[in-house]
Amino acid sequence: MSKIIFSEKDSLKLKKNIYVLKVSEKAITYTDEFKELFINEYLTGKFPVQIFEEAGFDIDLIGYKRIDCASSRWRAAYEKNGVLGLQDTRKTSSGRSLNRELTSKEMIEKQEAKIKLLEAQVELLKKLDVRERMLIIKKKKIRSVDIFQLINEIVRKYNLKNLTSYLCEIACVSRSGYYHYINAESTRVGREKSDLEVREVILKAFNRRGYKKGSRSIKMILENELSIVYSLKRIRRIMKKYNIICPHRQANPYRQIAKATQEHRIVPNLLERNFKQGQPGKVLLTDITYLPHNGTDMAYLSTILDASTGEILVHHISKRITLDIATDTIGKLTKQRRVKLTKDVFIHSD
Repeated sequence: MSKIIFSEKDSLKLKKNIYVLKVSEKAITYTDEFKELFINEYLTGKFPVQIFEEAGFDIDLIGYKRIDCASSRWRAAYEKNGVLGLQDTRKTSSGRSLNRELTSKEMIEKQEAKIKLLEAQVELLKKLDVRERMLIIKKKKIRSVDIFQLINEIVRKYNLKNLTSYLCEIACVSRSGYYHYINAESTRVGREKSDLEVREVILKAFNRRGYKKGSRSIKMILENELSIVYSLKRIRRIMKKYNIICPHRQANPYRQIAKATQEHRIVPNLLERNFKQGQPGKVLLTDITYLPHNGTDMAYLSTILDASTGEILVHHISKRITLDIATDTIGKLTKQRRVKLTKDVFIHSD
């Protein structure tokens, strides 16, 4: 190892390099990326000093001895374990490795522990995937609380108390957030109990008088009849949480058809009750009269009358009061040769 001791200024300069992970007074921790880069460049025929220079290191600052030691160490690790040998395993290592061979019982226990860990990892990822797919359909994101709940279930199921950090890393959530979730369990239980009590009160108002109601109606019933004051936000949160849904009133299909065909539309009042204008064939009045007969039967009489002369120009009788009775009457009018109509004629009906 080199005897060069880095000053604070030297440390700051070295830390600016993207391939430096950590710097102390006597040592430099390089990134795994730089180690792989070094091996790749070395295999192409470059010298270690050249590789360090091209990576942005000051050779005079770190020293040739340090470069030689790092080069020898990385080449030996690569020859033994390949690229995996270049990775820094100090964080994940559980301690000093055993020099003796494992017994068959120890090997079985070790393999069982690995299998259990892999099963837990696969189950966690599967559950996360299912949750995310369901939420993507609803255009939502998975909440951290749901992830913490899944991790807690996996930890309890497989008894992985010492691998919480690993599971949190897989699920991309913070470990501190997970432990905060665990410590707040009593608070969640109390909140759930309170929400259930509120739910029962809301359901009383929701089902009151035999029909379902929305949040505003529930709020008014609670305040006016039960003397209970809940905010709209709280009512809506409970309804959403426990899937209490108020059905929307369906649109009237007949009204939609009438709107689409422009039936019963309001037109401008051009006549303004000036019925008798002294010109025959200009203002026509029409109406439908009910004609009961045979005690229970009903017929319908549609007539068109000239407002100026008072003469009934045409009439039509039908057993049904439908649109046809009006159109058939107008059809008869157009076929009458003796009736002369003006160019600006219009028919008025009440």
